[in-house]
Amino acid sequence: MKPTRAAALTVAAAALAPALLLATPALAADTAGTSPTSVAATADTGAVTTPVDEMSDDDVRVAVFRILGIAQQRNDKAVVREATKALDDGSPEALRAFLETGYRLAQAEDDRVAVARILGIAQQRNDKAVVREASKALDDGSPEALRAFLETGYRLAQAEDDRVAIARILADPTISDALRAAAGRALDDGSPEALRYFLEHGRYEV
Repeated sequence: MKPTRAAALTVAAAALAPALLLATPALAADTAGTSPTSVAATADTGAVTTPVDEMSDDDVRVAVFRILGIAQQRNDKAVVREATKALDDGSPEALRAFLETGYRLAQAEDDRVAVARILGIAQQRNDKAVVREASKALDDGSPEALRAFLETGYRLAQAEDDRVAIARILADPTISDALRAAAGRALDDGSPEALRYFLEHGRYEV
């Protein structure tokens, strides 16, 4: 039985960013518009931030444990390393220092690895937009640039490359009418998920 289009698009969305599963933290530190001493204080949502200097020592310890747990799930090695160091030290000063600065820098280290992996795959596939945007992020090197690429830039750049790939398919005069129609629908939809779905599944289903 074929999966529904909605389910397949969900799969396509996940396929757009394989490295993000390893790199995107659920407890992202605020990097723009708020104090750098604010970190996510709740797991799962990643939406609640609390200034570190307003957190009790117990809350700080819990926040570090939560970050460590997420990082272990995502294999974020630098975050695991630095969170473990802070917890092994155990002092309020070490734990607060991790939340205020160490987490952001460790996440950037893991993000840099994730972007480099994406770049390597894109170079092999000749995905020019992804190569361009990943290279920009690595050349910039800031935690903010690396995170922005992983959260939004990669998805949009991959869609740009996917659009070019579908246009190449349409340029082939020998393709079937059914394949031409499916490619046209993907381009008309225009979403990164629809483009990726066509390239990975849709063109083989007609």
